[in-house]
Amino acid sequence: MFLHRRTPQLPTPEEALRGRPTPEFTVPSHHTVLGNPLVGPYPDGLEVADFALGCFWGAERKFWQTDGVWTTLAGYQGGYTENPAYEEVCSGLTGHTEAVRVVFDPKIVTYSELLKLFWESHDPTQGFRQGNDVGTQYRSAIYTHSPEQEAAVAASREAYQKVLTAAGHGEITTEILPAQGRTFWPAEAYHQQYLDKNPAGYCGIGGTGVSCPIGVAEAPSTDT
Repeated sequence: MFLHRRTPQLPTPEEALRGRPTPEFTVPSHHTVLGNPLVGPYPDGLEVADFALGCFWGAERKFWQTDGVWTTLAGYQGGYTENPAYEEVCSGLTGHTEAVRVVFDPKIVTYSELLKLFWESHDPTQGFRQGNDVGTQYRSAIYTHSPEQEAAVAASREAYQKVLTAAGHGEITTEILPAQGRTFWPAEAYHQQYLDKNPAGYCGIGGTGVSCPIGVAEAPSTDT
């Protein structure tokens, strides 16, 4: 969506835009496709996952189309600026990446299954870009909400790296960090479920074509 001429580089906390104590916009109350509230608190029994895999328009649609997903929310995460605006994030001066918050029912879809969708829906080896979308806001990232999620991410990353390497791809550059201390800031109203409101709108999501095994045990052996 924005092609920067300079080499993308994350700002330091001191370099980042200051932001503001309150948001400049209002987030819609309900999901246009799933009909459920966008912002928590969420019903008991549901879990939260945070993923970044390029432009959040197409990324969000990937998840809301998945059985067991209760709601999705486009936003900004992993940076320093409080209550950032879209233009600020795209400047590269907030440190945020475009992220999707996925609220799901683990009795219907597991976190590992969501990880499989995450890995296969983008190229996690590209650093600060996805395809023609260049900038720190397009970097691949996972922000975990529990030790169990952290363990699942580590296992899936190891498994996927093996099959990516076998297929001739490079090293995974996905940022993997705890969600705690990395606030998820909801994006502006027009970004929420953008491709539902604009079915012919831009979608930069595209994977490597390499299938991701779920769990380390399912990864093919590299032994000769």
